[in-house]
Amino acid sequence: MTSQGLDEFAGWVEGLMRARGYDIDSPRGGGKSRIADEAGVHRAAVTRLLQRQSMPDLETMRRIAPLLGVSVRDMLIRSGRVTPEELPLADDLLPPNDWQPTMEDFARWLGVPDERLGVFVKVVNQFLEPDEEDLEDAAAVEARRTARD
Repeated sequence: MTSQGLDEFAGWVEGLMRARGYDIDSPRGGGKSRIADEAGVHRAAVTRLLQRQSMPDLETMRRIAPLLGVSVRDMLIRSGRVTPEELPLADDLLPPNDWQPTMEDFARWLGVPDERLGVFVKVVNQFLEPDEEDLEDAAAVEARRTARD
């Protein structure tokens, strides 16, 4: 990370801290210690960030983010460690609302090999509720069986 990137990130975090009411400006304000205590991190990690000496590690970001009202994802992206494309939002990964997965889709998600796909679909379909046509067919088969007996 460049010093400019660290400076921008630290400035962003400072703004969040101030907006949340942490007194990080006065030497005796206690804001840095309070953040560190509430987040469960070392005060030195907060101080090093605010003095633009080093970027916090992932665990420190994970602990500080909720106090500042941001996601860890936002912190990681703002820090320059990842891009939005490398860490997409869950909504970006979801299929369209009208998409209905097939039994083959489920088989692939579960890692069923292609050569066993047909067997998987047949077995699973045995456990699913039959539709009306299947019920009518089953009733006709049962009626023929009863007539034979």
